[in-house]
Amino acid sequence: MIRFFLILILFLISLLSIFRAPEYHLWLLAIGTTEFPWLFAILTIVALALGYWMPKWQIAGSILGFVTLMIFLSPVVRAYRVAKDIKAGMGKALNIQPVAETPFSFFGMFKGVKSVAYKTITYVNYKDTALTIDYYPSQLPGKKPCVIMIHGGSWAGGDSRQLPELNSYLAAKGYNVASINYRLAPKWQTPAPVEDVQASIDYCRAHAEELHIDTGEFILLGRSAGAQVALLAAYTLNDPGIKAVVDFYGPADMVWGYSIPSNPWIMNSRKVMEQYIGGTYKQAPHKYSACSPLEFVNRYSPPTLIIHGENDVLVSPEHSRRLNLKLAQNGIKHYWLKLPWATHGFDYNLNGPGGQLSTYAVETFLKGIINKAPTASLIDTGKTAKTELTNESSRNKLPF
Repeated sequence: MIRFFLILILFLISLLSIFRAPEYHLWLLAIGTTEFPWLFAILTIVALALGYWMPKWQIAGSILGFVTLMIFLSPVVRAYRVAKDIKAGMGKALNIQPVAETPFSFFGMFKGVKSVAYKTITYVNYKDTALTIDYYPSQLPGKKPCVIMIHGGSWAGGDSRQLPELNSYLAAKGYNVASINYRLAPKWQTPAPVEDVQASIDYCRAHAEELHIDTGEFILLGRSAGAQVALLAAYTLNDPGIKAVVDFYGPADMVWGYSIPSNPWIMNSRKVMEQYIGGTYKQAPHKYSACSPLEFVNRYSPPTLIIHGENDVLVSPEHSRRLNLKLAQNGIKHYWLKLPWATHGFDYNLNGPGGQLSTYAVETFLKGIINKAPTASLIDTGKTAKTELTNESSRNKLPF
């Protein structure tokens, strides 16, 4: 009986690999079930093995246990399916040669991540605050491109030390990485973070010799709220040194996002946006438009990589769908990596199914874009995409 209830609990947990989490703590658990599937699979196997000593309800428990095991391992199976398509998909969409490594490997989930030493530098002094960069130098000689890493945290939290594994990984591959701190809400509001991104680029450009930076090749990479900042900076700063932008599950349409708030049991998204933007949509509609990245996409926008989990409960994948359509409409070279099982923050584990695939996509994207002049996308930018975007915009007007 104890074994059966243990397996039943594991079964209920496993459903987070399929369905969206309904509550904050379950969202955190969903990151574990989908990006550490081997760990939960081992727990299920142990529970199944207990049937040898606990025969009561053995058949029912065993059947439920095997179903649970399959569900826990489903992100692995689905990751292999995505991996099969990602090389051809990125090559066709971006007109580039994907990197040779395998996008996903089961045994890759057990690899360690080698850390690269960084130094903390103050990059700007304002009257009321100073901001710093954690700088990870390229581990290859010579002047190299610089990735400006912009953390998440609902514009009000987080810092430059957030999820540092990708910083070390990219530095080992030959990129300089500048993980920045920026001014946070509610004390500072939009467009302060975008101004900070420009200040960080200016600092790196001014100290390019000592930091070994190729000043013509900056890449902006942001997660969640940081992705909104990265996209907005990439599309509005008009800095010729910004060659590309990487968007990890970021809000791209702030007007639409305010009209359809997230699950309040997970996050009060309207309150978060009001603190960052400086009021409700009714109070400052122009500011919501002014900080919506997709409003500024045009045919001169830099190449864009979008990465989003379809089970994201904090930032709807609809943001990425809308941005994808706008980029296609303007003929911008871009790729949208969809991860069917993944939730918000899936890249917490760089070696998990989502972590491996997203890291592969970032590496392929950067390798294909850097040192190449921007060209029109090979993605179909015809009437279908344009019509769909127009129709969706008219159907989803604000309900107030």
